[in-house]
Amino acid sequence: ASFVSGAASLRASFGHGSPFVYCLYGGGNPAITFPKKPIVWSGDAQSPVLGVTINNHHYGLFGPAGSTWKGMDNLTWINDSKGRAYFSVALLPDNRPETLALFKRYAYNHVVDTRLEFQVTGGFVKASYTFSIKSHEGAESKNTVFALYPHQWRYATVPLTEMTYGSVRGLMKAGIGSGFETQIPIQGVLPLLPAQGIQDRERMLGYLKEEAAKKTGGFGDTYWEGKLLGRLATLSGVAEAAGAPDLRNVFVSEIKRRIENWFSAAPGKEQAVFYYNGVWGALVGSRPSYGSDRPLNDHHFHYGYFIRAAAEVARLDPAWARSWGPMVRLLIRDIASPERGDSMFPYLRCFDKYAGHSWASGDANFADGNNQESSSESMNAWYGMMLWGEATGDKLVRDTGIGLFNMERTAVEEYWFDVHGQNFPKDFPNVALGMIWGGKGAFGTWFSGDIDCIHGINWLPFTPASIYMGRHPDYVRKNHDRIVERRKGGRDYNNGWGDLVIMFYALSDPAAAAAFIDSTPNCKLEGGNTHAFMYHWIYTLNNLGRNAGSVTADYPFFNVYVKDGKKTYAVYNYGASPLTVNFSDGMKVTAGPNGLTVK
Repeated sequence: ASFVSGAASLRASFGHGSPFVYCLYGGGNPAITFPKKPIVWSGDAQSPVLGVTINNHHYGLFGPAGSTWKGMDNLTWINDSKGRAYFSVALLPDNRPETLALFKRYAYNHVVDTRLEFQVTGGFVKASYTFSIKSHEGAESKNTVFALYPHQWRYATVPLTEMTYGSVRGLMKAGIGSGFETQIPIQGVLPLLPAQGIQDRERMLGYLKEEAAKKTGGFGDTYWEGKLLGRLATLSGVAEAAGAPDLRNVFVSEIKRRIENWFSAAPGKEQAVFYYNGVWGALVGSRPSYGSDRPLNDHHFHYGYFIRAAAEVARLDPAWARSWGPMVRLLIRDIASPERGDSMFPYLRCFDKYAGHSWASGDANFADGNNQESSSESMNAWYGMMLWGEATGDKLVRDTGIGLFNMERTAVEEYWFDVHGQNFPKDFPNVALGMIWGGKGAFGTWFSGDIDCIHGINWLPFTPASIYMGRHPDYVRKNHDRIVERRKGGRDYNNGWGDLVIMFYALSDPAAAAAFIDSTPNCKLEGGNTHAFMYHWIYTLNNLGRNAGSVTADYPFFNVYVKDGKKTYAVYNYGASPLTVNFSDGMKVTAGPNGLTVK
């Protein structure tokens, strides 16, 4: 942030995870105004460094060497910097003199740049966060003090200090260095679920034929068109698992027809088309919705559906992918360009690399900062990138999708769900959040106060990738039980978004979910859901077991299920040759080409 008043100027830099605010100024001396007189517990007017406490928060004020203070009897203090144009303020974890001395060692090392690099290797996403330092005084050093959020310190591979901070996201743990690394186990995903989930083929064929006969209508706005495309993509996989290629082709043909229309521009065409806004470096679809045009909201939600649907076609028709792939890649570059030097789009636009998740507002014009409601639609976008990258041989897109999917997964577990029970305030009465804001968490949504919606907006769309929500089945049960305590229909899932509630519960108790769908085969559905996938999802979990989330593999397109102590391994091989996949529990599976192998 830069401030200029006449000949005086101030440039202040600050960011996620840094306890310091770094200041560079010209044409004057730094001045600090307090709302009330602070307690000075270290230093005096002749000391360049002061330790102060105000409102039970402790701070270090770091003037240049040899500087002194004026006005300490008043509320505005001026640091006489002796012509040196740098200054730092730090939030301290405590008011011990040794803590102040430790922070002084790094207070003049201004962080001037940061960088995240990650690679997918050996069943893990290995992320490296580095800080570039400019030292203004003292011995040359490339280190600083940093603080990690729960989604970072839980997977950190570097030693941390005993210093901690409280935050709106939970406990932050401090470290010292020029950066840190994390290692996150990969949650595997499949483009379609196994045939073992087709419990009753005739019943499934009935569901699929009903969907194939539906009229899809005209082209919608980018969100609702996307939801339709996502539904068709999921149905394609269900039809394949059910051994119904003719029905699968109906769904794939409709995806092609619709996407090709959206990807074809012509003079005067204003609907079902994308255009490029060069001012903001953004691809805007028309018709827009929910602010996807002017404030550029929700692009990863909307376009993620398109990308995932295109990936389903690419899995089956490589020639189509070659023809239409440049447009798909434009959508990918808009929401999360994997190229730092992209001249048209910003690098990883929607994804906050330190917060570990995406933001949905384009302008973040709120007192509480930016926000994201539907973490699951964000995950759907990264799922689509993974599938598209693998189907088209684009390793950069694939690995970027894998990295974003698994980093955001850890943030969802920590901040939307708090699966470990450590981050929400102790007196918070709920077990999940509907929205994450920069400065708060909210049990609510933009569109409804109904508890089904508050929880369900972070589940939909259910796809084969939704298995990631089942890594903590005890939490799933706790989440479900809290909902049915408070929802209007209780355990009657045939109302509201009850279909989503029972599908979520299937990640913990698939037998209960199977009993419901057998007793209510035509239950009410949320708009993006289908009976076909609901049935396939529930019976896959019922027949094969829950997600064995502790098992990873050196190839990302897998699931491992566990039931009564027995594991089942599923691998989708996109290649034309057999592929041997090594699992972290020692299992090896050789997957046949161009298809799903279950062992």
